[in-house]
Amino acid sequence: MMRDTTDDTFDLSDFLPYLLNQAAEASGQEFQTIYKGRYGMLRTEWRVLFHLGIYGRLTAKEIGERAAIHKTKVSRAVQKLAARRFITRERDAGDRRYEYLELTTAGRAAYRDLHEVARQYDERLTARFSEEETALLRDMLKRLASRR
Repeated sequence: MMRDTTDDTFDLSDFLPYLLNQAAEASGQEFQTIYKGRYGMLRTEWRVLFHLGIYGRLTAKEIGERAAIHKTKVSRAVQKLAARRFITRERDAGDRRYEYLELTTAGRAAYRDLHEVARQYDERLTARFSEEETALLRDMLKRLASRR
């Protein structure tokens, strides 16, 4: 088997997309264990739940645009959250193409619980950095995520 020696200076462990993926996996595992263990949710479901908890009544399209989640994934998450009675779905009387989503009492309770867990988890993650480093990290990640 021949080894490609086109660029011997490339170091995968220093490749930014690889590092970002590794950091995301490592930093998200514990939180995923919590929302999955307590509520049986997948990542897209908790993201939909959080958007409704933060912004209130939204359509699935609005959530997808705000969260940069593909519409089929949002649709599946909405179905699962509705089946668990965490959200209600209400068709717009004037335009049946629109369906408004809102948290139920159980959905608000799950959101409040996970919101506090997320806040504490974020504090633990950022405890290893100074306030300035944390602010810089958040700013740089937001710029990378903006896709501009």
